[in-house]
Amino acid sequence: MTTPSASGEADASQRITEKIEALGDWRGETLGWVRRQILAADPEVQEEWKWAKATSPGTPVWSHDGIVCTGETYKQVVKLTFARGAALTDPKKLFNSSLDGNVRRAIDIREGEQIDAAALQTLFLRAVAANSAALAARRVKKR
Repeated sequence: MTTPSASGEADASQRITEKIEALGDWRGETLGWVRRQILAADPEVQEEWKWAKATSPGTPVWSHDGIVCTGETYKQVVKLTFARGAALTDPKKLFNSSLDGNVRRAIDIREGEQIDAAALQTLFLRAVAANSAALAARRVKKR
């Protein structure tokens, strides 16, 4: 796994914290809860802040051997988009958005909705395993 500089990761974590606090409503609470579940599931996860530009402040990203998921906030939903979601088994049916894509899947969380914490953590770890397997396969292919 490629590890970014400690200061870069700390800066990203700080930006995620600031985003959660700035929202100041159910979306901030939800994104904070999701973040806690992710960090509990995978203590080695890297927090990143990506795609910041003049027209967008950026997006929280959680990575382990590649991007696992993003945490976007919209007026009506907090959206967790899993980069390899289509390849994951989801027995608790958490995925409820972007279901027709060949690669990604998403979970839209609306105000007042409760998500099963254990199921979310399991899904996150499945996504990490998919990333790790893909990384291992690329390494073998290079040999």
